[in-house]
Amino acid sequence: MGKTAVIKTSRGDITVALEGNLTPKTVSNFIALAHTGFYDGLTFHRREEGFVIQGGDPNGNGSGGSGYTVDAEIVPELRHEAYVIATARLADQVNPTRASSGSQFYITLAAAPFLDGAYTVFGRVIDGTDVVDAILVGDEIVTVEIR
Repeated sequence: MGKTAVIKTSRGDITVALEGNLTPKTVSNFIALAHTGFYDGLTFHRREEGFVIQGGDPNGNGSGGSGYTVDAEIVPELRHEAYVIATARLADQVNPTRASSGSQFYITLAAAPFLDGAYTVFGRVIDGTDVVDAILVGDEIVTVEIR
């Protein structure tokens, strides 16, 4: 098995199996940010019931990020099933290459097939789906550990 990320939150731990073989740039970037403590103390700024939770923005409102983008790695076999982690990005009108946010990510609360082919899915929650379901806007990302 490849690397896993444990997203430690104020509500508990979320363990994600990372798809490093299929999305190497995205996973390498996520790991690098985790190792530097980028996510430590940030919050989840978005929750849409039955859809997603989203975090990774230092501004805490969806307008910020790491200051760079990562090339899209949209892989057909990585679909927006329930409890996958994917990168946020700007809309197609201003981002026609669908480049991923350098730091913002979301986790699906349910399958969202209408997002397939448009966003980079880079992992799957393998433990802590109950924590994902409990996350609210303002809940803290304490740290992200890579194992």
